[in-house]
Amino acid sequence: MSDNITEMLKKVRQIEIRTNKQVSEALAGAYHSVFKGRGMDFEEAREYQAGDEIRSIDWNVTARTGKAHVKKYREERELTMMIVVDLSASGSFGSGNSSKREIAAELASTLAFSATRNNDKVGLALFTEGVEQILPPRKGRQHILRMIRDVLIYEPQKHGTNIASALDEVNRVLKRKAIVVLISDFLQGPDGKIPNPDDPTKSDVFKALDITNRRHDLVCFEIVDPRETALPNLGVITLEDSETGEIVSLNTGSASVRKAYEQYNQNRLTEFKRALTRSKIDLLEVRTDKPFITPLRKFFERRAKR
Repeated sequence: MSDNITEMLKKVRQIEIRTNKQVSEALAGAYHSVFKGRGMDFEEAREYQAGDEIRSIDWNVTARTGKAHVKKYREERELTMMIVVDLSASGSFGSGNSSKREIAAELASTLAFSATRNNDKVGLALFTEGVEQILPPRKGRQHILRMIRDVLIYEPQKHGTNIASALDEVNRVLKRKAIVVLISDFLQGPDGKIPNPDDPTKSDVFKALDITNRRHDLVCFEIVDPRETALPNLGVITLEDSETGEIVSLNTGSASVRKAYEQYNQNRLTEFKRALTRSKIDLLEVRTDKPFITPLRKFFERRAKR
């Protein structure tokens, strides 16, 4: 067995152990509360007990038996989760110990194990300028390990990003309502900018997000590295856009250059979040330099309250 394969298997196992622990300790019950089943199925009628809702009384059974009975329902629980992961070239970047792609793999693993513990099926779609690979929804540990491995080591055929194309394909594949989890850095287009939602000529991404949210339960996770939103003072540096190959030089020693860079990214993120809010799509920012489990738990709790 080659060293690369051994290292990859070791990393997959580490992610499995870490995320399983996180699910057990911090997310127990949270997933079930936030993602509801498709409806309620009648299970049985039982005798009325103190505290039961009067509205749940089964009057037919009560009349037949002479004793008050109530209808008991159970949630039609089994759901399908499709995790859609952006594998464009910008995901390989990471200014700390982990790249955005590694964080995406750990987040996908956490969500997948949470789903399978609730007996839900999980699928995976990997995309760049379009969907490159799909693993149909299934259950089981081996299936999740395959998902983690593919997020980590799949070699994309393209470098760019086309979120609209990916979501169109996912919507075509999913025949029933599902949970769609979109994991991306949302750096779109040659200028690294999500199209402006107020410009009809650049709204494909937002149209696709809105359509997906109407058909399914869409949740977006934005992977952010601190070096992509703020520059350190390192003098003149050369940056290459990993998706387009464009090279630019920046004088990070200039306070005005650092401020302009930070403002540009802040405007992009604000614009993006505003568009998602208008479409009532949930978004959680996940950073490469901070653990995501506590923000994820709080995110689930806020969503469950709604």
